Amino acid sequence: MTFIPFFILLFCAVPIALVLALTSLWYIWTSGNAVLFDSYPQQLFSAIDSYGLMAIPLFMLAGELMNEGGLTSRLINMSRILVGGFRGGLAYINLVANMMMAAIMGSAASQIAIMSRAMVPAMEKEGYDSAYAAAITAAGGLLSPIIPPSMLFVLYGVLAQVPIAEMFIAGILPGIIMSFLFFLVIAVIGLVQQYPKGEWPSRKQSVEFFLMGLPAGLIPVVIIGGILTGLATPTESAALASLGALLIGKYVYKDLELNHLPEILKRTALNSGMVVMLISAAGVFGWVVVYEQLPQAAAGWIAQQTSDPFTFLLMVIGVLILIGMVLDGIAALILVVPILLPIAQQQFGISPYQFGVVVCLTLVMGLLTPPVGAGLFIGSSMTGVPPMKIFRSLMPFLFATLVTLVLLAAIPELVTALI
Repeated sequence: MTFIPFFILLFCAVPIALVLALTSLWYIWTSGNAVLFDSYPQQLFSAIDSYGLMAIPLFMLAGELMNEGGLTSRLINMSRILVGGFRGGLAYINLVANMMMAAIMGSAASQIAIMSRAMVPAMEKEGYDSAYAAAITAAGGLLSPIIPPSMLFVLYGVLAQVPIAEMFIAGILPGIIMSFLFFLVIAVIGLVQQYPKGEWPSRKQSVEFFLMGLPAGLIPVVIIGGILTGLATPTESAALASLGALLIGKYVYKDLELNHLPEILKRTALNSGMVVMLISAAGVFGWVVVYEQLPQAAAGWIAQQTSDPFTFLLMVIGVLILIGMVLDGIAALILVVPILLPIAQQQFGISPYQFGVVVCLTLVMGLLTPPVGAGLFIGSSMTGVPPMKIFRSLMPFLFATLVTLVLLAAIPELVTALI
């Protein structure tokens, strides 16, 4: 009975945070156990009572400051040194720049919005199909949940009670694998479509791009280096990245105006506030799910279907692709982890790191798949290309992502080797 009001509210387009909070209240009311009302505020607060969650608004702030301060454009120019001369050079530049931004922002939606503004017009000027340009930019957003830092990894670490720093490390090899597959896709499409050969920057330009991009390139070094060496927690690294982006944008590149800070902070507060509200409401919903013993019931059903960890993960991938098509990735993560993680660990002996990487990457695919596909609509609004045209051009990249997921499900060491 609990899920009847859940689906009614969901399909009435009620914000997902309210759907979760109201459904939980409905369960308490219909259970007849009025004592649970006393626990409701406590569960709302305890869901967000985590130091690790402070990393989310700080990474959002770092991304906003980088975009306003001109760091993004310098990173794009820096990537020209590495891949600018290949056939379809701007496509490679787009992907490399997205990899750099993924190591800073951690938010797929923000990354797609920023990189669409930065890259798609430039690709269109050089004769690239606008849908293809938008698709590469959207595909770059798929790198954000696994190349550290990642907001989904932060949230998963809190939900699964595993060290966030180790979750970040677990995403390094999968991020490299998926980037390599994306490069192959771009190479094949470039040959088939005969996109123009890029031009390598001259030696003078290369030196200029490198020196100008070096300060911006220090941001991901600070974030990842601090975490890997243990000198800083993910939250502290996010704070250092925000401070670094502010100082570099203001005093090195001199593109950041201090009078823009109130608007930047306002956008960051609104965006992170929505995420925190969602986490709080979902914490109560997760409490209801556990109280109704849904994980145990799901475990019993799955145990009847298979006893093989690889098959179980393939089932999870299939289910989460469907869930991701209709629910936001953060909301879906909060819903499925309390149900599926205990089954993965206790029934199948799957590492929480392997499970987390597979789940987070699968759910972000939903950002780029109809009918909801928020990433498609963000890319469309930024470029003017219809969402379904972007989706059709995006399909080779989604297939490469599926190949990555199958590899990660079959070979746990691809996730756990560096931990």
